[in-house]
Amino acid sequence: MKKMYIFAALALLLDQASKYAVRAGMHVSQSIPLIPRVLHLTYVRNTGAAFGILAGKRLFFIIASLMVVAVLLIYSREVKGSPRLQVAFGLMLGGAVGNLVDRILLRWVTDFIDFKIFPPIFNLADSALVVGVGLFALDMVLEWKRERQSAA
Repeated sequence: MKKMYIFAALALLLDQASKYAVRAGMHVSQSIPLIPRVLHLTYVRNTGAAFGILAGKRLFFIIASLMVVAVLLIYSREVKGSPRLQVAFGLMLGGAVGNLVDRILLRWVTDFIDFKIFPPIFNLADSALVVGVGLFALDMVLEWKRERQSAA
């Protein structure tokens, strides 16, 4: 379980440090090409979810984030024997808390990773959440296969 909290802390720290650097060094809507027409740093303030859906629904996102954090903490005892699930839960926890901090303190989420071939602009918390969910899904599939093989 300790590994879960280490990954959560690392995800949160990297997320908040990167968002701080963007807010301190760029102005809103500024875009800096890193790989022209492919990858830019573009500073946006997102009051919604991906693609700006549910913009302005701050309370909804705060409550949803708190529920995700609660579920992850409640089920964290179940993952202590699985390194993959510890990493998955840690990344999901760190990502959820990273965006929650922004919503509470700033009233918006700082997004800046702009792949021009992939529409939504996102941040490291979003990335941690997606990777964490992906690892969780992978673990579920592998567990299903193990159960299926042992039943045969």
